[in-house]
Amino acid sequence: MHLRERLFSSGGIDRVYAALVDEEDARVCKDISDESCRVVSGNFLLQVVAQFLTKLGDAIANPKTILAWMLGALAAPGIFIAFLVPIRESGSLIPQLIIASYVRLQAVRKWTFVLGCALQAVAVFAMAGVAVTLEGAPAGFALIGALILFSLARGLCSVAGKDVLGKTVPKTRRGRVSGWSETLAGLVTLGVGGLLLLDLREPGDMTAYLLLLAGAGGLWLLAAGTYALIREYPGATEGGGNALSAALERLDLLRSERGFRNFVIARSLLLCSALSAPFFILLAHENTEGTLLVLGLFVIADGLASLVSAPFWGRFADSSSRRVMIVAGAGAALSGVLLVTLVRISPAWAESPWLYPAFFFLLAMAHAGVRLGRKTYLVDLAGGNKRTDYVAVSNTVIGVVLLLAGSIGALTAVIPVSGVILILAAMGLAGSVLSARLPEVT
Repeated sequence: MHLRERLFSSGGIDRVYAALVDEEDARVCKDISDESCRVVSGNFLLQVVAQFLTKLGDAIANPKTILAWMLGALAAPGIFIAFLVPIRESGSLIPQLIIASYVRLQAVRKWTFVLGCALQAVAVFAMAGVAVTLEGAPAGFALIGALILFSLARGLCSVAGKDVLGKTVPKTRRGRVSGWSETLAGLVTLGVGGLLLLDLREPGDMTAYLLLLAGAGGLWLLAAGTYALIREYPGATEGGGNALSAALERLDLLRSERGFRNFVIARSLLLCSALSAPFFILLAHENTEGTLLVLGLFVIADGLASLVSAPFWGRFADSSSRRVMIVAGAGAALSGVLLVTLVRISPAWAESPWLYPAFFFLLAMAHAGVRLGRKTYLVDLAGGNKRTDYVAVSNTVIGVVLLLAGSIGALTAVIPVSGVILILAAMGLAGSVLSARLPEVT
């Protein structure tokens, strides 16, 4: 408690906050209570730090890189590797209508986020144990089980985190919370990519995986402790009710509220920025023999994209989150179209190990914009308790769409990988056009 009191009474904290939001009048408050307005600077910085810790943990326990390579080293069947990304994403999204009913019952919702972080830590520690105790199919089953727990815990953080952000940080500042945290996490992620590039492991040595995942679990525990320091004042608790019936009632928002429905459709189409990434990597494997150099470059490109793009997208989102969705969606689509074009017209370019990470960098920049834009738009679209409903309905629908859209990968059996990339690019362009038709909410 003493630490928290010093944090919220420090003039230095106010100066740091003013520098990060880069405005003289850093205490302009919109859409939050007067008592919350008085402690904005401390709450802003605590959420930046907590999000930095969770984003760095996500980078270290990334299913597309670290977990996939670990299962390969443990000789787990390929089917387990194929399910890593869908389970991680959909597992945290689909149950959110039910989770929202739990969150609505909490007058102070930061503790739901703290619980989610603690459960994610437990799940990642379990993954670390898998690395040094199991192999083959048992390792695959155990890791998938830990990943399911991890995904459900992410759902708790997703619903509660957006609600707490909306209660404690005013409009025109919220985008920069994610922007600064993603910048810091992107910087540290470069070091993770460097380790992959060097590959200092001895053959069969799983100690590196143990240390990486144990460190990631520690980051989530630190995030839980940091978030617990946030000063959140009690809010409304109406509408908790029976979880299932309340969930069905909230789905009616898609019918009754046109603006929200159009946002969900646009967000679904903009999934192209996430779904395209593995096909960029698969195309690189086909043309460069999947060398470890390329893998390391992909991870570095991902971290560098967050480092470079997050402050820009954060400021842009505070100006117009709708335009961020338009620009970022179009950027994701065009990066796919240009990559496929270069690979098709030039065999020399197709064999270059540097081409694919370069376009992956552009895709990752666009994906960061899509994520930040749609998060900020959704928080600003609704106020009060309705924000929790919007987040839950949107995320649940997107979780189902993600599973369905993930089946696009099956098309590689009948068309080239480049064809799948072009299909996803068309989705992105459609999402960008629909985003242009959304109303401004910032």
